[in-house]
Amino acid sequence: MLLDTNVLYWWLNDPDRLSTDALAAMTSGVNPVIVSAVVPWELAIKTNLNKIDGQELLSIWDAKLAAEGFSEFPIESAHAIRAGLLPLHHRDPFDRMLAAQAQVTGWPIISADRIFDYYGVRRIW
Repeated sequence: MLLDTNVLYWWLNDPDRLSTDALAAMTSGVNPVIVSAVVPWELAIKTNLNKIDGQELLSIWDAKLAAEGFSEFPIESAHAIRAGLLPLHHRDPFDRMLAAQAQVTGWPIISADRIFDYYGVRRIW
């Protein structure tokens, strides 16, 4: 299951914002929880723009993912091509990359953002 950036941030900082279904999916242990490389990229940009306080998380990124039992998923050329060719239902490049990765892999996305529904991926919320 791929995590949307907001879901990862809420998991770490404000888990009460997660839906019951999202929380159950993340803690069930049935499927691995995967964090795309696009997530720290988005967090770094938001940190740099002072939209979030993510410096500490970013400085311990690999250790934090390991401690949470999450795996990282790289961005591959096939993902980039698909993301660039997706219909413009949404202009956010980070969400478009997550949608492309979900399409390529067939994995669901855990996200509160309904925009993913337009891309034909399974969304858990």
